[in-house]
Amino acid sequence: MDYLATLNPSQRAAVEQINGPVMIVAGAGSGKTRVLTYRIVHMLRHDVDPFHILSLTFTNKAAKEMRHRIHEAVGSESRNLWMGTFHSIFSRILRSESDRIGYPRNFTIYDTDDAKSLIKTILGEMKLDDKLYKPSNMLARISSAKNALISADEYLGNAEFSENDSSSGRPKFGFLFKAYQDRCFRAGAMDFDDLLVNTHKLFANHLDVLHKYQHMFKYIMVDEFQDTNHAQYMIIKKLAAVNENIAVVGDDAQSIYAFRGANIRNILGFQKDFPDVKTFKLEQNYRSTQTIVNAATSIIEKNKDQIKKKVWTDNEAGERIRVFKALTDNEEGKMVASAIFQEKMTAHAFNKDFAILYRTNAQSRSMEEALRKLNIPYKIYGGLSFYQRKEVKDLLAYYRLVLNPRDEEALKRVINYPTRGIGKTSLEKLALVADQHKVSLWQVMEQVNQIGFKNMGPVEDFVTMIKSFQIMAEQNAYDVAMHIAKSSGVLKSLYEDKTVEGIARYENTEALLNGIKEFSLEEAVDDEGVLKSRTLADFMADVALLTNDDKDKDQDQDHVSLMTIHSAKGLEYKYVHVVGLEENLFPSQLSLNSRQELEEERRLFYVAITRAMKKLTISFATSRFKFGNIVNSEPSRFLSEIDPQFLHFENMFSSKGQYNEGRESSSRSGGTMTGLPKKALTLTKVQPRTAAPPPPADPNFIPDDTSNLAAGMKVQHQRFGAGTVASMEGNGDNRKATIDFEQNGQKVLVLKFAKLKIV
Repeated sequence: MDYLATLNPSQRAAVEQINGPVMIVAGAGSGKTRVLTYRIVHMLRHDVDPFHILSLTFTNKAAKEMRHRIHEAVGSESRNLWMGTFHSIFSRILRSESDRIGYPRNFTIYDTDDAKSLIKTILGEMKLDDKLYKPSNMLARISSAKNALISADEYLGNAEFSENDSSSGRPKFGFLFKAYQDRCFRAGAMDFDDLLVNTHKLFANHLDVLHKYQHMFKYIMVDEFQDTNHAQYMIIKKLAAVNENIAVVGDDAQSIYAFRGANIRNILGFQKDFPDVKTFKLEQNYRSTQTIVNAATSIIEKNKDQIKKKVWTDNEAGERIRVFKALTDNEEGKMVASAIFQEKMTAHAFNKDFAILYRTNAQSRSMEEALRKLNIPYKIYGGLSFYQRKEVKDLLAYYRLVLNPRDEEALKRVINYPTRGIGKTSLEKLALVADQHKVSLWQVMEQVNQIGFKNMGPVEDFVTMIKSFQIMAEQNAYDVAMHIAKSSGVLKSLYEDKTVEGIARYENTEALLNGIKEFSLEEAVDDEGVLKSRTLADFMADVALLTNDDKDKDQDQDHVSLMTIHSAKGLEYKYVHVVGLEENLFPSQLSLNSRQELEEERRLFYVAITRAMKKLTISFATSRFKFGNIVNSEPSRFLSEIDPQFLHFENMFSSKGQYNEGRESSSRSGGTMTGLPKKALTLTKVQPRTAAPPPPADPNFIPDDTSNLAAGMKVQHQRFGAGTVASMEGNGDNRKATIDFEQNGQKVLVLKFAKLKIV
């Protein structure tokens, strides 16, 4: 196969440049993997020993795919390449050289759970509060220090670090860091960050070892270079210092992992470390339409910190980017699901052709529920379905327990969450009594003070708390749900975790409560047509069907893909929906403190747009619930940064004054004047007068046609008796009457269901 003939001029030039420092700036959809693969094939075809080639990737999947392609081109030689992730390659080196840094050759690698467990043990020994020194937070801080190549001893000796820890109320963090590192060393164990730190230490302190690997790895290639952190780059620099045959491949416009320690300065400043670097720009996009490519370019050019390039494509022009405006996130979900349904019908598309991308995992809730209602199968990538996430299931377990205290699975899940001093031993004792007497665990707990066990005060307190929740269970669903979330300590526990994962868990809990709030505002009527408050029991009955859907879902079927934009990097879909384009959501409120943070958010938006091959849709909501309150949202600044010639506004009047002051009206930039979405539902609670017993039902009662009912008319209701119509509202099936009944107070009746006789 003439592999060079399949490359465009820029790709071929990058492949053929074997020697010296090389930087390949690969725009979105520009065939980066093909260039990486054929560059190694080209080396092997020109007699480079495969044992002298080191190829570093960020995922095992990428390494496996490249090795497979290389094997197809050159055969068994591919087996001798040093190819893999940073962690896998460095652990392989450390296995061979571990004795030089005092570790056994068969050292253990701790995963995140192992590391957290060790931190918990140390906290107990140091008598530190694990709520203040939350293990997940402490591990994240330790990881950040290690990725910056700051040792525990250096951390303890730094006055600025100590001062910051004291001001944050965690003055002992440095000592915790030191104890953790010492315990790992004594146990002959390394965590994932140690694989980088110890490789750097090995090369820095043992020059003979460094010299060995510098001459072994004569050719070095690094994929996704924009995602490297400080420790990774320092190791690469050391290895490449002798031969300088280093090729880095990446796209500064897709550097989106600063929260994991990625440093965009590595790619932006590569030329300073290797002045003789030859730079190749892969600017032809093979993935997307001209409209999508040009729109993406119009956004990313707003960034100051970047390597200038002009991405282009020979693909078809394609449709303009549709922009949907919704009143709420629930309505946004319905719009997206409906658009997918319509596209499938008109374009004969498969579910797998569609992706919905969002900034935070919590946004999946409204999308999932809308897709379910249209029977569109989907799969969450990079995470669990909303109702299967631990923090969501924890809070739902509280609600299940309040409604049914004999629900033993729910009871066991929350009895000691958040921690309240009810240990495994206490629970086993209570369970044994329950089994002996053939009663529920809850029934035993209710009578725990009569059993005679010691130290059961926390159990009594828990029972009292749950019973207090039961007293208000018939009130509005949201009021009860929020009260339980607060009073149980769940919200406080989640709020205190400031790690990236902790913030996501808190956002998911907020999303659940917001969903309950919207559920509680939807109209519900009893058999008489009277509007009634929706209770927690109503919500749980509804959500039980959703969680059951999750269990029944065939994960191998044709499905729509849902994921965060971070998870979507490297993927592509024919039809992409990017949702939640609102200020403080995207860009995130946490990213507005500096230009560098805002530019990373803009790069994230660029990544989202460039996932689309054929058609792109962007949507935003003008309001969202935030812990029960409707908060108005402003459209994202990123929308106004897209050249308007590439946009088509689906459901707005004029964009002037709507989301971008001074912009051309949507009719000139592709908009349609179909008006705004229907008015959001708001219900006013009416305080009824003291109700009298309803009169006996009249068996001969025949209701009248109420299509002409108006305020002031006298009516008779079979149950509530005589009354006067106070006001009317709504149209068609939604027509409602507020009626003052002489003996039963004021009630709001939906005329579609109400049975009234006009007097």
